[in-house]
Amino acid sequence: MAAPRTERLLNLVICLLASRRYVTKEQIRQVVPQYADCATDEAFERMFERDKDDLREMGIALQTGSNDVLFDDEVGYRIPKDAYALPEISFDAEEVAVLGLAARMWQHATLAGATSRALRKLESVGVEIDLDALSVVEPRVDAAEAAFGPLWRAVHDRRRTTFTYSRGGGSPAERHLEPWGLVSWHGRWYVVGNDLDRDDTRCFRLSRIHDDVKLVGPQDSFTVPEGIDITESVEMLAQPAPSREAHLRIRPGSAVPLRRRGTVLDEGDGSGGGEDGDWTQVSIGFDDAEQLAAEICGYGPRVVVDEPDDLRDAVVRRVRSVLEAVSA
Repeated sequence: MAAPRTERLLNLVICLLASRRYVTKEQIRQVVPQYADCATDEAFERMFERDKDDLREMGIALQTGSNDVLFDDEVGYRIPKDAYALPEISFDAEEVAVLGLAARMWQHATLAGATSRALRKLESVGVEIDLDALSVVEPRVDAAEAAFGPLWRAVHDRRRTTFTYSRGGGSPAERHLEPWGLVSWHGRWYVVGNDLDRDDTRCFRLSRIHDDVKLVGPQDSFTVPEGIDITESVEMLAQPAPSREAHLRIRPGSAVPLRRRGTVLDEGDGSGGGEDGDWTQVSIGFDDAEQLAAEICGYGPRVVVDEPDDLRDAVVRRVRSVLEAVSA
C-alpha cells in the first residue's frame, strides 16, 4: 500500500475512532488533510468511497447513523472501539518474548504530534473526542536512552546532529553525524549514519551518547544512500565480540532472548530434585554490567547470576532498591 494512502487511511481511522458521536462527511473532509486537498467535491467523494471500502475489506467496522434520532440529520460515520480492538489471543513463550520486545519499542509518543493536530482539528469542527479510544492504534516508541527521541526526529527530518560520545572508556568527544536510521541489535540501540568528522559510515551506541544531542541545520539537509541496510551496517561496524562473559541459570521457558544470545552449557534435567534441578546454565558475553543487570532483573527470579561478582552485585542492588521503594 502506498505511503500517502496508508497515511490517509490511518488519519481516517483516528478521526472516526476518537469521536464519541457520528462525524459527517463535511467534518471528515475538513479534518483529514488529504481530503481537504481534493480540488472538487467529486474527487473527494470518489476518494472517500474507496477508502471506506478499503477499511471494510481490512475488517474495520464502520457505523453510519445520525446524532439526532428525532430529526433527519446528515448521515455520519464512526468506528466503535469494541469492533476495532483485537479479540483475546494466546501466545507461546517464544512469541511472548518477541511481542515483549515490540511492546518496549512502541512506548514513546514520537508520533504524538501528528495525532494531537488531528484531534485539535476534530474539536475545532465540533466533534467530541474520546482519547481512551485511541489506545488501540496509538503509535509509541520507547528506549531507555535519552538520545533516542532527538535522534529519531533527526532521522525522520533528515537533519544533522551533534553529540558527545564516550567509546569504551575513552575520553568523551564531540561527534557530528548525518543520521540515516536507528536499529536495536543484540539488545542495544544504535544510530547509523555519515560521520562528518571522518567522512565515512559509522554507528554509535545510544547508551554511550550523552544527554546533549542537538539537531543542526534545516530539514532534508542530506540524502540517505540508496540501498543502505541499517542492520547490516551495525553488524559490520559494531564491536564484534563482548569483552566479558557471564554465567547464568535460567528456568525452562524463560528469558528466550538471553538464551538465544548465549551458549547453553547445561540444559538441566531435574536431577536436583523437583524444580530446583530444572535450570538451564547459559554463558553470555557482555561488556556493560549495569545494562545486562537491568535486563536480567526484568525476568525476576527465573534468571540467576552465578558469575561474575560485579554483575551479581548489580542485580542485587537493583532488586534491593525496588524493595526499599515499595516498603517506603
